[in-house]
Amino acid sequence: MESGSERLRVLLVDADDARAAIVEQGLLQSGACEILRVTSGVDLYGAMQRLDPDVVIIDCESPDRDTLESMSEVSGDRARAVVMFVEQDTPDGARRAIQAGVSAYVVDGLSTARVRPIVDVAIARSQIYQGLQKELEKARSDLAGRKVVERAKGFLMQQRGLSEEDAYRLLRRTAMNEGKPILQIADNILAVARLLKG
Repeated sequence: MESGSERLRVLLVDADDARAAIVEQGLLQSGACEILRVTSGVDLYGAMQRLDPDVVIIDCESPDRDTLESMSEVSGDRARAVVMFVEQDTPDGARRAIQAGVSAYVVDGLSTARVRPIVDVAIARSQIYQGLQKELEKARSDLAGRKVVERAKGFLMQQRGLSEEDAYRLLRRTAMNEGKPILQIADNILAVARLLKG
């Protein structure tokens, strides 16, 4: 979600009223937001299901294992930015937070004026990360598809005595004639090859 003009859905996880008020004020002063606040230790997954937030803000004294484990469980559910404000860092707090899916980890830097810029950076970082993940998935899928086509070409070369170029031409021509993707034709050929092998 673009953070500029659209209504931002925020799940705020904080047990401290004064600290939560700073975050809420910072969000509301800088644009339209829908904020659902829950205290630490609640069913984070259930809260996320109810609001389906664009951003999760966790505000705490220091990152505890239960919160980070909860974030790990829900971060794969849907792409969303996660911001963690902590008052006291632990030796491996930032590393564990990032592994749990946190987009921005801020130590002892909570102020009304800083909340929205940090959230905006977290949203941008999350969107970039999701874009990279999609590119990686596409590259993996393309590579897997090329391997299937290469194996099908190899089968045609072996069974019909074709050159590599002629085997590829046959695959392409068959795909065009049947109105199917070349990968589907290659899959079909490999299925036949498996049947012939018994």
